[in-house]
Amino acid sequence: MNNKLVAIAVMLTLFGAACSEKPLEAVSQPAATTNAAVAITPVSQNGTISQQQLHDFANTLGVTYATLTNYPQQCTSSGVDGRCFAAQITFTSAIDFKARDWAIYYSQLRPVKAVLSPEQSPELLPEFVITHVKGDLHKITPTEQFAGFEAGQTYTVDFIGELWQLSETDAMPNYYVVAPGLEPEVIASTRLGIDPDTGMETRPYAVAFVSEQTQYKRSDTDTLKWAKAEVLFEANAQVQPEPTLAINTIIPTPKSQIIDSAAPAVSLSSGYKLSATEVKRSAIDAALARLERLGVTEQKQGISLTLRPLTKPLMAGGYQLSITPDNITIRAGDDAGYAYGIASLTSLIDVNTLSVNTMQIEDEPRYAYRGMHVDVARNFHSKQFILDLLDQMAAYKLNKLHLHMADDEGWRLEIDGLPELTDIGSKRCHDLQENRCLLPQLGSGPDAASAVNGYYTKADYIDILKYANARQIQVIPSMDMPGHSRAAIKSMEARYRKLLAKGDIAAANQYRLIDPQDTTQYASIQYYDDNTLNVCLESSFDFVGKVVDEIALLHQQAGQPLTVYHIGADETAGAWIESPVCQAFLHNNDKGVASEQDYGAYFIERVANILAEKGIEAAGWSDGMSHTRPERMPANIQSNIWDVISYDGFKRAHKQANLQWDTVLSNPEVLYFDFPYEADPKEHGYYWASRNTNERKIFSFMPDNLPANAEQWTNIEGQPFTADDTIKLNEQGQRLSGPLARGVTFRGLQGQIWSETIRSDDVAEYMIFPRLLALAERAWHQADWEVPYQHQGVVYHQDSDFFTDDMRAKQQAQWQVFANTLGHKELQKLDMANIAYRVPTLGARIEGGMLQINHFYPGLQAEYRLNGGQWQPYTQQVEVEGKVEVRGVAADGQRKGRMLRVN
Repeated sequence: MNNKLVAIAVMLTLFGAACSEKPLEAVSQPAATTNAAVAITPVSQNGTISQQQLHDFANTLGVTYATLTNYPQQCTSSGVDGRCFAAQITFTSAIDFKARDWAIYYSQLRPVKAVLSPEQSPELLPEFVITHVKGDLHKITPTEQFAGFEAGQTYTVDFIGELWQLSETDAMPNYYVVAPGLEPEVIASTRLGIDPDTGMETRPYAVAFVSEQTQYKRSDTDTLKWAKAEVLFEANAQVQPEPTLAINTIIPTPKSQIIDSAAPAVSLSSGYKLSATEVKRSAIDAALARLERLGVTEQKQGISLTLRPLTKPLMAGGYQLSITPDNITIRAGDDAGYAYGIASLTSLIDVNTLSVNTMQIEDEPRYAYRGMHVDVARNFHSKQFILDLLDQMAAYKLNKLHLHMADDEGWRLEIDGLPELTDIGSKRCHDLQENRCLLPQLGSGPDAASAVNGYYTKADYIDILKYANARQIQVIPSMDMPGHSRAAIKSMEARYRKLLAKGDIAAANQYRLIDPQDTTQYASIQYYDDNTLNVCLESSFDFVGKVVDEIALLHQQAGQPLTVYHIGADETAGAWIESPVCQAFLHNNDKGVASEQDYGAYFIERVANILAEKGIEAAGWSDGMSHTRPERMPANIQSNIWDVISYDGFKRAHKQANLQWDTVLSNPEVLYFDFPYEADPKEHGYYWASRNTNERKIFSFMPDNLPANAEQWTNIEGQPFTADDTIKLNEQGQRLSGPLARGVTFRGLQGQIWSETIRSDDVAEYMIFPRLLALAERAWHQADWEVPYQHQGVVYHQDSDFFTDDMRAKQQAQWQVFANTLGHKELQKLDMANIAYRVPTLGARIEGGMLQINHFYPGLQAEYRLNGGQWQPYTQQVEVEGKVEVRGVAADGQRKGRMLRVN
């Protein structure tokens, strides 16, 4: 679902060789204007290699990966269409290794277009050829030009790749070497390291970016600034440290809060005495446990904490919180309201004094749907990670967990009766026939025991559901179909072969997902040519029904009925055209399939109606849902809008909301948490829609008026954009797009994390937190600075001035409160929960020889060092000389942020 370059109109036509599974052709270096393409044939057997020799070679081979430039002469020099990058892989062996019958497999996210001849001898062919295998898996093989390694000898592989590389994290780890008859060996120099100060991954094989112009610009129109210390200093300048701003704050901000400044503060150091006869204890235990984590426990002598029913109606999850010197009272109309009232009390507490001020609060949510999406399919994340996430979601009043458990790279949930889905589909290893596992992808390496592999057992999933239920969170399972289905397809092919060998042809075909006679050639956005299940096979629908029924049974056993199921439905890559089964179906069906263009819609419509018959609402991503015919869809449909606002993504959001669908905003440039926090090539994450999605940007989001964000944001290249929300008609006078109808609203917001570049639980937490707190703020609280929606339709841009100076001033003042609340109070609570949130990179500058530092979150500590010496605490501007580096410190003083060089 990630890397959606189509959405921003920059996806190149797939280069033929990159998807042909043939060796790439060589071209000479840029000096020549034209280059004759010469085919290279990999070398065959040349002596016998022992396992020990292969092991020694892998353990001593030095590998580096460097992005050289995003402006090679072979590519277009203007705009974004036709872009490519030049990169270099170097191999340096510490030992003699003369064998040539071996190959290195590695992950290359953007396909290689051509290998370049040696710069020093352009008349020679390269020593290596790169072959595209599948997805991002590539193979490097010696050619006849390769004479073997001598100890200390270095070879370079220079190549051209598609699009651009703007991040050091693009360089995937775990290259491995294979030879006939031997077990694969991971090349030790390409393993990830862990930074002992930050706890984040390091890539010792990735060469650091040094040039903003040639390495960090994606085109000649790109104006986005690399977020170096001086750039961040300017960005942070408006926020000043004001600890008093954090005293009475709650995240997310309540609807109404009246503070009694004359009354004394209320201490909870002696605990609380609970009176809650109107609510089940199980509904509030989790919320009380978060209080206990701060040191506030249930005690007979504690202050009275009374839970009572509401005396006036509020929205679901609404509550009233009254704090007086003698009593704390929470009134609510449902379990969520009571839990949220306790969450607000927990948010108010100063962890150092365990005190709160007297006040009256009345609160209810802005949106009914306040969600977080987690992809565990690309790279697996543990059950404990999910439980920890659920606990923090509840703390900040989020109520939907969209759990993405199946995609091309993995199937992560045990399904009763289909063991192959997890026996094979849950792991990646070096098995080119995929009888034991899926092909390696995303730098997973050859080992099935890798931590990026795995799945939830039925018992695990039931535990997750129960844990979520106790925190008033609905779990929405997702198995992406009909595209993004390679893990399911390969698993069911293994099942087919197993049952066919037993002679049980009917059972073998029962859940088969492909037509073996289909010769359609296609390529998905992630460069697969075999990831789309066949929508004309009845066995595909039998498979969907089987999976949904088994998941529904798990929900039933956990006490949380399955009421929403997300089918994905996105990025289907034009399959089925040459399928005999589909051709026969096309000419003989009563399903409304009149042409090949109807196949995708037919699948989504049919599955949606199958789900509706089971009492389950179908959900999908907005691109797939846009292909359906609304009259053939059930009345209740959820669509997640992942369209990019700066590329007219608001138009599809409006169109689908006007269909009365449950429209959940999931817009990438503000709600994809797998994108970098700041525009820096060292930051983790993909970046196809944004390179700088920090918490301030999420806080600034105006979700009820998507096009109005054009007044305050820029596009991916740092350029202003125009959002035309007026009615658009086609040549026949039919409405293509236009404003939201009066009375139509969005159902809510959902943050997303996709895991292509996220391998560990700690990195996942780093990417989610503290952005999740800003998501919670916008999903729960409507700010008074947001531009009201204009139903008549208007055009927004940075000079249209609907977002007035007064609104900007209010937004800045409220961000000041939010930033100080996190820095002085809330991040400390994340530390106490052992959440590995991102410690922001610091702003810093040197003026007149004096070092000045400012922080994204005032209240956190800062450190500096000179000329590589000892780190020193920073309290005020200080005289410096030589090489100066700075870093932030977590609220508890333990973890450190990533270091930045100042000068």
